[in-house]
Amino acid sequence: MKPRQTQTSQIKLWAIIPAAGSGSRFSKTQLKQYQTIQDKTVLEYTIDRLNTLSLEGYVLAVNEQDSVARTLNFTALEKIHFCQGGTERVHSVLNALYYLTDLASDNDYVLVHDAARPCVSAQNLKELVDYCIKKDTSAILAIPVRDTLKFATEHHIQHTVSRDYLWQAQTPQMAKLGVLREAIEKALNDKINITDEASALEHAGVVVDVVQGRSDNIKITYADDLELARLILAAQQRH
Repeated sequence: MKPRQTQTSQIKLWAIIPAAGSGSRFSKTQLKQYQTIQDKTVLEYTIDRLNTLSLEGYVLAVNEQDSVARTLNFTALEKIHFCQGGTERVHSVLNALYYLTDLASDNDYVLVHDAARPCVSAQNLKELVDYCIKKDTSAILAIPVRDTLKFATEHHIQHTVSRDYLWQAQTPQMAKLGVLREAIEKALNDKINITDEASALEHAGVVVDVVQGRSDNIKITYADDLELARLILAAQQRH
């Protein structure tokens, strides 16, 4: 008699990494995902972390002028796919979802993760996946807002904003392939500003939960974030 498969073993996981942006806040000439830390690019660190999961495959959405991505030594090279990136992050993600539609089931789960977020912990990734599968839901990594928030106009504080119930969104953000694709299509058709995958799901009326992440899951946005990422990665390797 064959052993009975668990629900988790029947679920297929895919990852999407939108990597076609210009990253102008980091540099006018250099792409942040191709900066190096100890002779490895930020993007390679990011892919390493995602591949701690049992992925069916991962899709990199890159700019057609990108001459670097296909030359990198990614882990699990046999699982890598490339697709054309879009003008904005949301278009890159949708292109990758269209690409996956030919390979995967609409009921497969997709994790969308920032290319320049190399410090996400393997434990957090597992917690997010386990939560979504157990609850049969969509979810994102996020951390509670810690600092005092001020609402200000023209540099003048108008009032203090309560931190209660406020979370700072991170990635990965996880949903079923078909659900996310239809949500993004609807948001674009409705001309809704999409800042992350969760905002598209919210607009479509899909329940999205938060799974508490960690503060070291930083996104490299500005040049000095690269040094912080270097310190975090070194600390994580020591532990």
